[in-house]
Amino acid sequence: MDANFWHEMWQSGVVGFHQQQVNRFLRDYWPNLGLQGDEQVLVPLCGKSLDMLWLKQLGHEVLGVELSKQALEAFLLENQLDAKPLQRGAYCGYELPQMTLLCGDFFQLDTQDCLRVRAVYDRAALIALPPAMRRDYAQHLQALLPKEAVMLLVIMEYDQAIMAGPPFAVSEAEVRDLFSQFAQIEVVDSERFLRKGVPVTEKVLLLRPAS
Repeated sequence: MDANFWHEMWQSGVVGFHQQQVNRFLRDYWPNLGLQGDEQVLVPLCGKSLDMLWLKQLGHEVLGVELSKQALEAFLLENQLDAKPLQRGAYCGYELPQMTLLCGDFFQLDTQDCLRVRAVYDRAALIALPPAMRRDYAQHLQALLPKEAVMLLVIMEYDQAIMAGPPFAVSEAEVRDLFSQFAQIEVVDSERFLRKGVPVTEKVLLLRPAS
């Protein structure tokens, strides 16, 4: 999957993965990570997610990374936020109080960008990637993040032969294969529903540093 796919999706306005409210799994299970509340949180492939505002209101500093500049501009416009343009290495983007939004390829993020990150919120990144890119994503996170970083991850399990992604089907077993070498993985909730007539199980996982 190339960048043009995502640019065309945002340009079309057909962004079914965007939620019009704060994700309930985030509200219900973020406290389980045991954070102080003022840590920097990385939100990969952030789109225009309202979840970033919830994290900011909680006291966190948010670092969002998104391929589509149109998505970031929509986030600022729809939420009536004033931001200063920024240029950081390979990224353009925006800066505002307690929030930095970087526009560009997530895989160009480096350790200097993530020195202060202590948590990751991933509702729409791993499930947006085709299978061939998921291991690279997990390994890139491992290389980027401080050892103490924790993560809340939301995945979707369904029969990929019946319904094409994205969002793609990512099983709990695949998550364990990708992350268990450096993280303890706990499933804290699951929910079944129909998407386009196909049974889907959405799972919430907490990832903590392996002991």
